[in-house]
Amino acid sequence: MKNTNNKAELGRRGERLAAHYLEEQGFRILDRNWYFRKKEIDILAEEGRFLVVVEVKTRVGAYRIAPGGMISRRKQKFLTEAADAYLRKYGLDRDVRFDVVVIHFFDNQYQLEHIPDAFLPGE
Repeated sequence: MKNTNNKAELGRRGERLAAHYLEEQGFRILDRNWYFRKKEIDILAEEGRFLVVVEVKTRVGAYRIAPGGMISRRKQKFLTEAADAYLRKYGLDRDVRFDVVVIHFFDNQYQLEHIPDAFLPGE
Protein backbone atom coordinates (compact mmCIF):
# COMPACT_ATOMS: atom_id res chain seq x y z
CA MET A 1 0.00 0.00 0.00
CA LYS A 2 1.30 3.46 -0.87
CA ASN A 3 2.25 5.87 1.89
CA THR A 4 -0.49 8.32 0.78
CA ASN A 5 -3.09 5.60 1.23
CA ASN A 6 -1.77 4.89 4.71
CA LYS A 7 -1.90 8.60 5.54
CA ALA A 8 -5.46 8.90 4.19
CA GLU A 9 -6.61 5.84 6.15
CA LEU A 10 -4.93 7.18 9.29
CA GLY A 11 -6.81 10.47 8.82
CA ARG A 12 -10.15 8.69 8.31
CA ARG A 13 -9.55 6.60 11.41
CA GLY A 14 -8.77 9.73 13.43
CA GLU A 15 -11.91 11.46 12.15
CA ARG A 16 -14.07 8.46 13.12
CA LEU A 17 -12.60 8.45 16.63
CA ALA A 18 -13.05 12.22 16.95
CA ALA A 19 -16.70 12.06 15.83
CA HIS A 20 -17.40 9.21 18.26
CA TYR A 21 -15.73 11.13 21.10
CA LEU A 22 -17.71 14.30 20.33
CA GLU A 23 -21.00 12.37 20.29
CA GLU A 24 -20.12 10.85 23.66
CA GLN A 25 -19.56 14.39 24.96
CA GLY A 26 -23.05 15.44 23.87
CA PHE A 27 -22.27 17.06 20.52
CA ARG A 28 -24.65 16.43 17.63
CA ILE A 29 -22.73 15.70 14.44
CA LEU A 30 -24.28 17.63 11.54
CA ASP A 31 -21.80 16.81 8.78
CA ARG A 32 -18.50 15.09 8.19
CA ASN A 33 -16.12 15.84 5.34
CA TRP A 34 -18.19 18.82 4.14
CA TYR A 35 -16.74 20.56 1.11
CA PHE A 36 -16.58 24.28 0.40
CA ARG A 37 -14.56 25.61 -2.52
CA LYS A 38 -12.91 22.22 -3.08
CA LYS A 39 -11.61 22.09 0.49
CA GLU A 40 -12.93 20.07 3.35
CA ILE A 41 -14.17 20.66 6.88
CA ASP A 42 -13.58 17.49 8.88
CA ILE A 43 -16.56 17.73 11.26
CA LEU A 44 -19.42 20.18 11.77
CA ALA A 45 -21.33 19.70 15.01
CA GLU A 46 -23.79 21.40 17.33
CA GLU A 47 -23.17 21.97 21.00
CA GLY A 48 -25.77 24.13 22.67
CA ARG A 49 -26.00 27.43 20.79
CA PHE A 50 -22.76 26.76 18.89
CA LEU A 51 -21.99 25.48 15.44
CA VAL A 52 -18.65 23.82 16.15
CA VAL A 53 -16.19 23.53 13.29
CA VAL A 54 -13.78 20.73 14.16
CA GLU A 55 -10.39 20.23 12.54
CA VAL A 56 -8.98 16.77 13.25
CA LYS A 57 -5.21 16.32 13.37
CA THR A 58 -4.03 12.72 13.42
CA ARG A 59 -0.42 11.91 14.28
CA VAL A 60 1.64 8.81 14.91
CA GLY A 61 3.85 8.76 18.00
CA ALA A 62 4.76 11.62 20.29
CA TYR A 63 4.05 14.72 18.26
CA ARG A 64 3.34 17.92 20.12
CA ILE A 65 2.40 21.28 18.63
CA ALA A 66 1.02 24.24 20.54
CA PRO A 67 -2.68 24.78 19.69
CA GLY A 68 -1.94 28.11 18.04
CA GLY A 69 0.45 26.45 15.59
CA MET A 70 -1.87 23.66 14.50
CA ILE A 71 -3.92 25.64 12.01
CA SER A 72 -2.30 28.12 9.65
CA ARG A 73 -3.82 31.56 9.18
CA ARG A 74 -4.78 30.54 5.65
CA LYS A 75 -6.63 27.48 6.97
CA GLN A 76 -8.28 29.62 9.68
CA LYS A 77 -9.54 32.01 7.00
CA PHE A 78 -10.90 29.11 4.96
CA LEU A 79 -12.63 27.54 7.99
CA THR A 80 -14.18 30.89 8.92
CA GLU A 81 -15.52 31.43 5.38
CA ALA A 82 -16.74 27.84 5.16
CA ALA A 83 -18.56 28.08 8.50
CA ASP A 84 -20.30 31.25 7.30
CA ALA A 85 -21.30 29.51 4.05
CA TYR A 86 -22.64 26.52 6.02
CA LEU A 87 -24.76 28.76 8.25
CA ARG A 88 -26.20 30.53 5.19
CA LYS A 89 -26.80 27.34 3.23
CA TYR A 90 -28.79 25.71 6.03
CA GLY A 91 -30.37 28.88 7.44
CA LEU A 92 -28.81 28.38 10.88
CA ASP A 93 -28.56 31.09 13.49
CA ARG A 94 -25.70 29.91 15.69
CA ASP A 95 -22.55 31.27 17.24
CA VAL A 96 -19.51 29.58 15.73
CA ARG A 97 -16.63 27.97 17.59
CA PHE A 98 -13.49 26.43 16.10
CA ASP A 99 -12.14 23.35 17.88
CA VAL A 100 -9.26 21.01 17.19
CA VAL A 101 -9.18 17.33 18.07
CA VAL A 102 -5.71 15.80 18.04
CA ILE A 103 -5.35 12.02 17.90
CA HIS A 104 -1.93 10.57 18.78
CA PHE A 105 -1.52 6.90 17.83
CA PHE A 106 1.01 4.78 19.73
CA ASP A 107 1.16 1.20 18.45
CA ASN A 108 -2.44 -0.06 18.87
CA GLN A 109 -3.44 2.63 21.35
CA TYR A 110 -4.30 6.28 20.98
CA GLN A 111 -4.59 9.45 23.00
CA LEU A 112 -7.22 12.05 22.15
CA GLU A 113 -6.89 15.74 22.99
CA HIS A 114 -9.84 18.10 22.44
CA ILE A 115 -8.99 21.80 22.23
CA PRO A 116 -12.14 23.97 22.30
CA ASP A 117 -11.76 27.51 20.90
CA ALA A 118 -8.45 26.61 19.26
CA PHE A 119 -8.58 29.93 17.44
CA LEU A 120 -10.84 32.93 17.13
CA PRO A 121 -11.70 34.31 13.69
CA GLY A 122 -9.43 37.18 12.70
CA GLU A 123 -6.70 36.43 15.27
